[in-house]
Amino acid sequence: MSAKGKTAIITGSNSGIGLGIAQELARAGVNVILNSFTDSKEDHELAAGIAKEHGVSARYIKADMSDGAQCRALIEQAGVCDILINNAGIQHVAAIDKFPAEKWDAIIAINLSSAFHTTAAALPMMRAAGWGRVVNISSAHGLTASPFKSAYIAAKHGIIGLTKTTALETAEEPITANAICPGYVLTPLVESQIPDTMKEYGMSREEVIKNVMLKRQPSKEFATVEQMGGTALFLCSDAAAQITGTTISVDGGWTAL
Repeated sequence: MSAKGKTAIITGSNSGIGLGIAQELARAGVNVILNSFTDSKEDHELAAGIAKEHGVSARYIKADMSDGAQCRALIEQAGVCDILINNAGIQHVAAIDKFPAEKWDAIIAINLSSAFHTTAAALPMMRAAGWGRVVNISSAHGLTASPFKSAYIAAKHGIIGLTKTTALETAEEPITANAICPGYVLTPLVESQIPDTMKEYGMSREEVIKNVMLKRQPSKEFATVEQMGGTALFLCSDAAAQITGTTISVDGGWTAL
């Protein structure tokens, strides 16, 4: 059963990886629902642009992923969810003993708990439709760790555990659950960090990318949002029907170290 004509909900999808995934799914004929907490004119224009470009249905629905009730309402308001891409995430960097408690709570809520709430709301729809795909966006930091990112790493490890449990609970059904683990991806957010990092280290753009940002990424190349979208699309294909409960690393060899 092809993903074409199915409907995908992608959380945190008005920019970066989420938007890249939405674009690639729409290119393949999947109807998409974009999400963020902003509800701006630009958000709705993004959806309209995708619909026009790819000839699919595309909508924008506001929901704050830090609020469990809003996570579930997003799925309910959409009315259909064949493909769920749990992508929303935030970051904060600090030592554990200096990590603000409110930042910990927000990161766990948005990066981990939101996926539990959306999955819980989406599974009954997938079961009723007789087909479903859950794709959780974890991270290379879901499989390994770095200092000063305790909340993010805890959440991304947790997402992989949630993925495995979802897969086991749906193993005898035509529903799969998998996690994509990106390394550094060239998103507008990452791009915007490069000039400041150049100043901080007194390095050229190329030096910052190779020696600072991609220090742990052996390929010394960023992954792209299009590659994230292509990987998600593969997991929604018939070829991936027996791939469930696992992780796919798109990290330039990071986790091979």
